[in-house]
Amino acid sequence: MKEKHDLSFWKLWNLSFGFFGVQIAYALQSSQVSRIFSTIGADPHDLSYFWILPPLMGLIVQPIVGTASDHTWNRFGRRLPYLIFGATVAIIVMCLLPNAGSFGFTISQAIIFGLIMLMFLDTSINMAMQPFKMLVGDFVNEKQKGLAYSIQSFLCNAGSVVGYVAPFVLAWFLPKTAPEGEVPPTVTVAFYLGAAILLLCVFYTMAKVKEMPPAEYAAYHGIDPALAKKEPRENLFKLLIKAPKVFWTVGVVQFFCWAAFLYMWTYSTDAVAIQGFNAPSMTAVSSVTIKGIDYSDKFLFDDDKLVLDNGNFTLAGIKLDNSEVMTPKTVVLGDVTLIKDGKINYVDGSSVLAPHQGVIAVEGKTLMVDTVEYTGVKEIKSVSHFSQINQDSKLKLAHIAKERKDGKYDIEEVTELPSVTKADDITVNYTTKLNPATKEYQAAGDWNGNLLAVQGIVAVLWAIVLARFRSRKIAYSLSLLIGAVGFGTIALFHNQYLLFISYGLAGCGWAAMLAMPFTILTNALSGKNIGAYLGLFNCTICLPQIAAALCGGLILGIFPNIVSGASAGAPNTVFMLVTSGVLMLLGALSVWIIKETSGEPMSKENVKESFTDSQELVAEDI
Repeated sequence: MKEKHDLSFWKLWNLSFGFFGVQIAYALQSSQVSRIFSTIGADPHDLSYFWILPPLMGLIVQPIVGTASDHTWNRFGRRLPYLIFGATVAIIVMCLLPNAGSFGFTISQAIIFGLIMLMFLDTSINMAMQPFKMLVGDFVNEKQKGLAYSIQSFLCNAGSVVGYVAPFVLAWFLPKTAPEGEVPPTVTVAFYLGAAILLLCVFYTMAKVKEMPPAEYAAYHGIDPALAKKEPRENLFKLLIKAPKVFWTVGVVQFFCWAAFLYMWTYSTDAVAIQGFNAPSMTAVSSVTIKGIDYSDKFLFDDDKLVLDNGNFTLAGIKLDNSEVMTPKTVVLGDVTLIKDGKINYVDGSSVLAPHQGVIAVEGKTLMVDTVEYTGVKEIKSVSHFSQINQDSKLKLAHIAKERKDGKYDIEEVTELPSVTKADDITVNYTTKLNPATKEYQAAGDWNGNLLAVQGIVAVLWAIVLARFRSRKIAYSLSLLIGAVGFGTIALFHNQYLLFISYGLAGCGWAAMLAMPFTILTNALSGKNIGAYLGLFNCTICLPQIAAALCGGLILGIFPNIVSGASAGAPNTVFMLVTSGVLMLLGALSVWIIKETSGEPMSKENVKESFTDSQELVAEDI
């Protein structure tokens, strides 16, 4: 077998540079996907179900791409064809996903479109990620692998930080809010920039990396093509049966830890919005029930009069104290414009006047209705078009409604509804959640990226500290315990800056999750089947996330909704991060059932290399 020559620093850099672009995409996915679905109109109780797809696709795609690339060779090479294809799909999807709410879909259609895009995004990034890990194994000799993995780790973490903070930085230059149901430009442009950087990384890799032809590859890796064809494949089920006990005990710890972080990725934006920004909640119409049948869609019309606009009541007029219904063009209370051009004036996505809220106290403020000033008025009462539905109403649902300049609507895909003959024929079903159109919620979405960036930075620093522990189990258990404290303190801090402490502590648990399991496992394995066992061990990353995603909505339903403040009535997603803390605590306790089969003490190189290797494997499954 020919020995691989030492490579220059820049050749090692070129092999891994693409990690920078790929990891930006992963960071945007993990920090912004729940925010995107919430903005589209998803119910918080359903958010966890959307996160089934990423680990499921990682579970399927990773072994397929790895095996297929071993048997591939064409004009582009062995690994690079998968990078090109995966990155191309990822770039297209990154331009489409944040626009799911901007294509005129119904809420359900937008969510389905978003789910399909998420599936393709995770699949394509997995496909683009695999070649970079394999290129190091293909080109780098044993002596330089430590340096190669260090470079890869740096680029991986640098890309994560850029992806996490991009929406926050873009908020300095772009609008922070958007029309209801649409993602703000800060998120959309962040995805566009991520796609552009990924495209540049692909071009750079294609220009700088030339893969070995099959004969040369075989010579450097000691492969006899004739024998390779005859060699039987490993039976994975037999390997599982023969797996050392540590494989299963570490898997138990993994279950608690990865379930905990799945809930963080799912509910973090909402929790930050509640704790750090006191984001207001909204009560929206989820459906109407007519003669015992539920109907739900974006728009409800009474003849040509819009009654429900994207789940919100439309305004028929106002009452001043107990006067008749007035239909003014403009209403100004103090320095706040309540009605403008005959419609509710939403500033930054919210308004103090909403048809379903009923009464607003004037409290001695100046009240201007059109051009007339009113004095002595005690309250303003809003009146919705919905409240004026009667037996003469002809109701219809529309999937898409666009207002023309003359005030009428073009409506598409109309569903005629049964006639209403009495008041009991029609009832309204409501849902309360955080209002994603408000500046507070969108600011929380940007801030969440900063918190995750701090978590990643602390994880890298804590990995260095881990190397100083003589006992792996103490280091592992203590780190998870610190992570549990981090998640638990999120419920105690009501300040966006104090949340840095919580997420920093959670980063200590994250560092241990990346380094310790693979260190403990590889020490218990022989070199012969180590690759197969590491592949199987990735199931302990994917399966807990899938299980947690399936249970997330049910667990959230157990907790009481928020009872006071601007967020009153919204599901208390903060408790889901407390649940993450409990799961991390169980993981810390489970560490002590592990019995290592090697007494080999830890070293800086051991921890560092395990942290980097596992970080690459983990990135493919989240």
